[in-house]
Amino acid sequence: MNPIVELVTRTGEPLATGEAFRDAGLVMLVVFAVLFIMYALISIASRIIAALSKNGSKASPAQATASPAQEAAEDFSSGRLKLTNCSEKNAAIIMAIVSDNTGIPLSELVFKSITLVEKK
Repeated sequence: MNPIVELVTRTGEPLATGEAFRDAGLVMLVVFAVLFIMYALISIASRIIAALSKNGSKASPAQATASPAQEAAEDFSSGRLKLTNCSEKNAAIIMAIVSDNTGIPLSELVFKSITLVEKK
C-alpha cells in the first residue's frame, strides 16, 4: 500500500480497508442525521413564525373579499393616473423621459395626471 494513502489507527497500526469504510460510513451517518435534525428544527420554526405572523396581522373584511388579481394590481400600482387628450403610449414615453432625466427610478415616481397641451 502507498504510504501516502495509508490510514493508521491511533496506535500507529495500519487500518484495514474494511474498517476505514466502516468508519467513513459512520461519519456520514452522523453528518446526515445532524442535517436531518437541523432541517426538522428549521421547518418547525418557520411554521411557528408563519402562524404567529398570520395571527398578528388580521386582514380587514374589505381586503378579504379582494380577488388575487386586484391584490397583485394594488401591489404594483402607485395610484390612479388621469390621462387627458393623451394616449397610453405617449404617457408611458413621458414617464420614461421624466424618470431618465431626474435619475429617479420609475417605481418611485407617482404621476397623478398627464395632459396634452396644444400649441396655439
